[in-house]
Amino acid sequence: MAEQSLQLRLSQKLALSPQLQQAIRLLQLNRIELREYIQDVLETNPILERTEAESSDPMDQAAGSEQDSSKSDESGKDLDLERDDWGEDDSFDQQWGESSGGGDNYSGESQIADQSDGSLREHLLWQINLSHFSQKDAAIAAAIVFGLDDEGFLQDSLEDIRSGLAPEVLVDMDEVLAVLHRVQRMEPVGVASRDTAECIRVQLAALPGDTPGRELAMRVARDFLDLVAQHALAEIRKHTGAKEDKLIEALQLIQSLDPRPGSRYDNRRDEYLVPDVYATRVEDNWRVTLNPENDPGLRLNKYYIDLLRKSGGKDRDYLRGRMQEARWLMSSLEMRNRTLINVSQCIVDMQQDFLENGEIAMRPLVLREVAERVNVHESTVSRATTRKYMLTPRGVFELKYFFSSHVTTDQGHPVSATAIKARLQLLLDNEPDSQPLSDQDLAQILRDSGIQVARRTVAKYRESLGIGSSADRRRQHRRRSRLLQTAAKPGST
Repeated sequence: MAEQSLQLRLSQKLALSPQLQQAIRLLQLNRIELREYIQDVLETNPILERTEAESSDPMDQAAGSEQDSSKSDESGKDLDLERDDWGEDDSFDQQWGESSGGGDNYSGESQIADQSDGSLREHLLWQINLSHFSQKDAAIAAAIVFGLDDEGFLQDSLEDIRSGLAPEVLVDMDEVLAVLHRVQRMEPVGVASRDTAECIRVQLAALPGDTPGRELAMRVARDFLDLVAQHALAEIRKHTGAKEDKLIEALQLIQSLDPRPGSRYDNRRDEYLVPDVYATRVEDNWRVTLNPENDPGLRLNKYYIDLLRKSGGKDRDYLRGRMQEARWLMSSLEMRNRTLINVSQCIVDMQQDFLENGEIAMRPLVLREVAERVNVHESTVSRATTRKYMLTPRGVFELKYFFSSHVTTDQGHPVSATAIKARLQLLLDNEPDSQPLSDQDLAQILRDSGIQVARRTVAKYRESLGIGSSADRRRQHRRRSRLLQTAAKPGST
């Protein structure tokens, strides 16, 4: 029989205080989410109330924002009665900088679900609700729908969908595949395909069996779709042995289909970007100021403060709890704004060349650099820059935009990916229409200028700019030339 014993062990554990958890949660909220959160608190906490706006002019509000902040601090001084009872922690700022990286466990409550109207996702979920799916199959279908991109293609693998349903719903891969085939036959037909070839095949299979050219089109879509994109008709005839008229009929059928079934739906909501901070040049320096609308204008209700002093028993305990909640919220909001200003000012200081000369002068920047300068955790910088926007003389940018990877030059100086994309855009805008530059040519030009970049990297940057390959651009030039020649002929309309 094993002998039982008692042992004492000493260990250190970093714990997040409730106030720090709230501060982390507020930092990652965007303006709309923050406004909704504050409104919810105002409806449940009688201690808090909004201050009356003294001016409707945003510039006047900006000028008086520091005075409002000092007033809120003064209102906090009225709460010195039994201050220790409210759990005020003087090391709160230090905790924010050192331990805010551990707040990922608290991000779930602050996330707002997708609310897009009339989107592909809503259209498919509506069809799933009307279809005769079992409860298990409906869960699989919904997981498939949530794995689609804006063009209707399935980005998640079937294994990821299966594992994502566990442990609540346990399914086999065959069940996932069977439901996938049912979703692909929904409207728009071909949705949830894993590539263009599968999308075309699904749409062809959904056509009536007597559709002219259907069988040949399915064979071409299965084995020779890459040759169709290259317009290699002779090569396709060689492999299929089909007659020219039959092949043309099949190709016309393929061209009548929609290779991106989700693109007909507007999966984006109209979004009006309101900057969180402003970057302005004052003489020779760049200065960052907070949008006055970011100040929620909260203050403590004097009536309830007086009631707290006079009350006792359960009423006093309730009001003290609401007082603690109000103080924590005001402190967290002040810290959120201060962190946002510090991070934004650091970004502006490090990206002055971009503000003055444009994207071609963007310097490489990573979260760690800003975190070291501001003396906070990298995750804090990530939260402070996600879905937060800055108004600059060059436009409105998400703070994340100013971060990018880099490529090293011959002299050992790094160049940001954004700057390289700007150089590529400039080269492609000025290339000869009849002789477009290939990716290899572009890579060689960059290497000649001292930027060591591979051809595949150039191709990746070019595709991110929405620019086709040199062959695509050459075909577009020939097509435009033919249209211009046709328009120039006498009698043409």
